[in-house]
Formats: sequence, structure tokens, C-alpha cells
Amino acid sequence: MFFASDNWAGVHPDISANLSRHAAGIATAYGDGELDRAIYRRFSEIFEREVAVFFVATGTAANALSMATCNRIGGVAFCHSEAHMNVDEFGAAGFYTSGARMSPVAGPLGRINPQALDRAITRYSQDLAPAGQPMAVTITQATEVGTVYTVDDVKAIAEVSRRHGLPLHMDGARFANAIAATDISPAEMTWKSGVDIISFGGTKNGCWMADAVVVLNPEVGHELRLLRQRAGQTFSKARFISAQFEAYFTDELWLKMARHANGMAARLAETIEDAPAGRLAWLPQANEVFAILDRAKAEKLQTAGAKFYEWGVPDGFDGHLGDNEAIHRFVASFATTTEEVDQIGHLLAG
Repeated sequence: MFFASDNWAGVHPDISANLSRHAAGIATAYGDGELDRAIYRRFSEIFEREVAVFFVATGTAANALSMATCNRIGGVAFCHSEAHMNVDEFGAAGFYTSGARMSPVAGPLGRINPQALDRAITRYSQDLAPAGQPMAVTITQATEVGTVYTVDDVKAIAEVSRRHGLPLHMDGARFANAIAATDISPAEMTWKSGVDIISFGGTKNGCWMADAVVVLNPEVGHELRLLRQRAGQTFSKARFISAQFEAYFTDELWLKMARHANGMAARLAETIEDAPAGRLAWLPQANEVFAILDRAKAEKLQTAGAKFYEWGVPDGFDGHLGDNEAIHRFVASFATTTEEVDQIGHLLAG
């Protein structure tokens, strides 16, 4: 019963097999091999325009380098107050940019409120240089609390960003889950709605280690190749990242895995709602489920082998917590089974 994180899951066998298939032989290094170029073209097909792709080791590196390529002197990037980049990446964006700051913006259940964003950016007047220079806006899709921005949501954020002359970045560590949840094309969810650059994650969705910065707007990211080299994120044997993405995109495996994870999350949500000892904190939209459980009941589940975490109360939560209750996060993955979900239901009913 492993629901601590989709990072805990293993690797899809098709991706492992493709790595083995490419293990022998000789190929041009540093991302300039035949397979690498084929994967760059595949990204362009998926996003329905020519894009620039930069492989990196982690989602944190993708986010931080995205901020670095948008950086200004005294730079300030605007994100949701609970964004991974703001609370879980140990100041990586500041490190990669030599001092840029994240400015948190409020919004219900993981999604930035456009009006709050506009007010936050407006605070930094050009006549008040010591306060810093706005440099970018970043949103997370799907969010840290399992919600998803609609296309109209993204367009509303992009309109504010454009009005202030700022590029819009999307943290897509769980981008596949968001696409699977909405059935919107990657192009429509990103550049057609105003997104300039995306951190594209595959690691949480069945890959060994496959993340990338994808530049959607040719006016952004001119120095990314140099920034990535300086950050030590340029892979010599990049073909092994490409081999993962080759299998990932074949026959829409990436979306099939995401749909399975989302489906298991939906099944778990129903299980929790039907159980006498738990209830949903809010409705899940992707592959994360947040449940309100009595701490004693949560401890019973964990003692029985269930892996999940207690979670803080997010901005916009309008439910009620009893004296001994807390919000707990359960994350489903491509490897989650119905048996695992049903065992949680059995324990909650007991």
C-alpha cells in the first residue's frame, strides 16, 4: 500500500526494455545523437510547434534553470504560496539565478488567483528599484494539492503575465496527469494558452530519470544551453534519457500510465468517501487524494503497512478538522493496483 509519492514507484517495463535495447553500441554524446534528435522532433510533434528541449536530471533542476533563463538583476518570480519551487526545493531557484527570489501568491487549493497575482506584480514599481524586478510567473500543473488548472485558468494567468511583460513558466512534474485528467492537448494547455516554457517531468510517471526543460516560445531561453552546462546538468550519454522518452511516447504510453494513476486515485477517493472512518478534504482531479482522517486511524493504517503522509492545511480549504483529525496525502502512480486501494478501504472499515 504505497501511496507516499509517485516517486516511490518503479519503472514501466517498456521503458526499461528500451534502455537495454540502446545500451550497446556507439552514439554521439552530449545530446547530439540520432536518437536525441529524433526525440527533440517528437517533442515538437507533441506540442504542435518547433520547441527546444534540454534534458536535466530532476524536476528541481528544470524549474531552477527555467527561472535562470528568465532572470533579471534583482529578479522576483511569482508562484503559488504552496508551490514546490517555493517550499520544497531548498532555494534552488535562488542558487541557479545567483539570488532571485520567489514571491508567493495566494489562491484556492494550489491555483494562483489572477487578481492576487496582478496585485503582487504591481507592488514592484519600476520607480522602486530596491524592491526588485519582476522576472517571471510560474504555475504548477497538476498542482501540489492534486487540482488542475483549466485552459481558461491558464489563459487568465497568462493575460496578467503578458500585461506586465513577464514570461509564464509551467512546472509540469505531473503534466501527464493533468493532460490525462482534462483530455486537453499539450499544445492547448501550454503555448496556445500563453505558456512560454515548461518543466516536463517523466520521472514521476514511470521513467527511471527523465525530466526536461521545453522552451515553447523562441523569444525565451536563449542562454539555456550555457546555463545548463554551468549547472552540471548536461548529460554526456544523453541517449539514455532519449531512450526513456522514446518508449514513454510510443503508443501514448505516457498518457496511459497517467490515466491509470488518475483512475486509481479516483477509486481511492470513492473508497475513502464510502468508509465510515474517513472523508475527502476536497475532490481530487489528478493522481493525488487528500483525506481527513483521525490520527489514530491514520496510525493504524501506517502500522498495517500503508505509506502516506500527513499534510498541512492549504490556502482555500473550507472544510472542518476535528481536534484529533488531520489532512493526509495519498498519491497513486502507474504501478498502483486495485488491491492496494481496496486494502485501504478494508482497513478504514475495520
